[in-house]
Amino acid sequence: MEWDSLNELNERVVACKSCERLAEFREHVLENSKKYSDVKFWRKPLTGYGDISGRIMIIGLAPAASGGNRTGRVFTGDKSSDFLISCLKNAGLTNQETSTSKDDGLQYIDSYITLAVRCVPPENKPERSEVLNCNGFLIQELKFMKNLNTIIVLGKIAFDSLVYALKEMGVNTKGWKFGNGNFYLANEIGVFCIFHPSPRNVNTGRITREKFIELLNGAREFSLSKSLKP
Repeated sequence: MEWDSLNELNERVVACKSCERLAEFREHVLENSKKYSDVKFWRKPLTGYGDISGRIMIIGLAPAASGGNRTGRVFTGDKSSDFLISCLKNAGLTNQETSTSKDDGLQYIDSYITLAVRCVPPENKPERSEVLNCNGFLIQELKFMKNLNTIIVLGKIAFDSLVYALKEMGVNTKGWKFGNGNFYLANEIGVFCIFHPSPRNVNTGRITREKFIELLNGAREFSLSKSLKP
């Protein structure tokens, strides 16, 4: 199914209840937490955010229980967000280093961020069927980004969701495998693979701030070089 506008798509995303397991989980996760006892959670699927006319798409995994599922915006209000947004600011892709709430003034520069799965999954592990249920949303966002020349995938699940989408769109992805720093071309669009900025990956040193920023800068430079070509 296709939608005529981003607003129409976003309305469909927020209203989605296709995955019973995820709908049940998002509506009750952390409901007994003392830390958030006075906080009203979003508890709905998340839309993408940023500049849909930009040249760079960033794809994450899914909302965090205390992040997007609480605040209502992708990569907002949790530790993964803290790391990611500060690195994006360093790479010139956001206007500020923090992402704490929907009204904090955060803007994405020439970029749009979205998710493989729109609802928080138990243990951050969505089932394949749940990724596929959300894939139509990602396909439509890809089509809406008329100036797209660069895609950054954060982690293997985001990578897999992109591969599913590209195959549906007729792109040959044979031989593609996720790996930190891997690069592929989807026709003329550059695809950059980076480990997900989760606390586990960051705290264990699997991904460092320096390496993360280096890979982001590589993607930004690629995008700019494509834009300069006649």
